[in-house]
Amino acid sequence: MFEKSVFLSALVGLSVALPSAPSAFAGERYQSRPPVIVSPDLSAPWVMQLGGAARPVVYAPRAVQPQVRTYQRQVQRRAPQASLMQPVAARPNKPIRTQIDPIFLPQMVAYDSPHKPGTIIIDTNNRFLYLVTGNGQARRYGVGVGKPGFEWAGKHKITAKKEWPDWTPPSEMISREAAKGHYLPARMDGGPENPLGARAMYLGSTLYRIHGTNAPWTIGSGVSSGCIRMRNEDVVDLYERVGVGTTVIVM
Repeated sequence: MFEKSVFLSALVGLSVALPSAPSAFAGERYQSRPPVIVSPDLSAPWVMQLGGAARPVVYAPRAVQPQVRTYQRQVQRRAPQASLMQPVAARPNKPIRTQIDPIFLPQMVAYDSPHKPGTIIIDTNNRFLYLVTGNGQARRYGVGVGKPGFEWAGKHKITAKKEWPDWTPPSEMISREAAKGHYLPARMDGGPENPLGARAMYLGSTLYRIHGTNAPWTIGSGVSSGCIRMRNEDVVDLYERVGVGTTVIVM
């Protein structure tokens, strides 16, 4: 009977202590705890096993410097390639001369000559054509002359005059230009694009002419195949001042 009383007393003491245990555990359960530090190499499914509302997961810091260095190396390798993609227009271009020196514009100059007025004298070295007017003067024009290997000198008369002449390149010129990759037409009608320009004055029985040009910026240079070229406005002016039979001296 005494043993039974002791057992019942112990059981009652246990039942009295049990209600206080949950409150103690609850206080510990909801208090702030330090975060769990895990490696960033662990997979997400394993981390999720900690429970969504358990404790915050903080990934341990890992070195990111190697990634930065790798990215910098890639930029350095690609930088030269990027420079090659610049538009062609951004690159400097060689300027093209489109005007002539004012010294080659028509003007009256002092010119002593034993030749009678109306004679044309062409100074190929200095790129000038003189129309003798008398009284120690001449009307001077700038001209383009034969390129190296095509210079010549002589005395002829103007045997024909033509306005806006057509152009039939000599076979020798066609072959010579074709060897350089320039293919000339067998014939070209007169007009602004024609190399003979607005007027032509034919010299003797030769293939040489005093004529205009579709490239006025070449006046003052040695660029032709022997012909004497002038600006269109200048050759028109000369054309009106001289006639068939005019003496032309090329020196």
